[in-house]
Amino acid sequence: MSTPLEIATDRLVMRRWKSADRAPFAELNADPEVREYFPDLLTPERSDASIDAFEAAFDEHRYGLWALERRDTHEFIGFTGLAYADFDASFLPGVEIGWRLARSAWGQGFATEAAAAALWFGFEQCRLDEILSFTAVTNRPSQRVMQRIGMQRDRGNDFEHPNVAEGHPLRRHVLFRLKKRDWTG
Repeated sequence: MSTPLEIATDRLVMRRWKSADRAPFAELNADPEVREYFPDLLTPERSDASIDAFEAAFDEHRYGLWALERRDTHEFIGFTGLAYADFDASFLPGVEIGWRLARSAWGQGFATEAAAAALWFGFEQCRLDEILSFTAVTNRPSQRVMQRIGMQRDRGNDFEHPNVAEGHPLRRHVLFRLKKRDWTG
């Protein structure tokens, strides 16, 4: 089965990336508020490299991080989707659900709406048994999205993220899980 070019929800389209997404994605990644729970801002070059990696993941895994667009305005507002995670942690390798939205899209339920669609794709189309999510301990907004989509915190597997420098305040991460059998769709 190939990856669908798009997944539509009531208010959003999750789609493959276009060249026109590069500038607004770079702007999003250079915003200190958007990147508050990441160790650094991304340069335009690193932002573009992220898009290239997202697109390559679709070819390799049949899933990836879709560009996220509002259906009413066709505005690019960020990404949501699934990513293969295999860094050094006891609970990996696995598939992570993630999102990153522009500030203009915050507080409107878009992350939850798109994440629910990504769960559907992961469980129903890719037949995954489990989907993970993790973030810095201090990232309460993302943890609330995780809870709204039915994920449960696995406190026993909270961890020090190996890709964040030792001593950095964002190094400690929480882990959330959702098994297909517990998914209410």
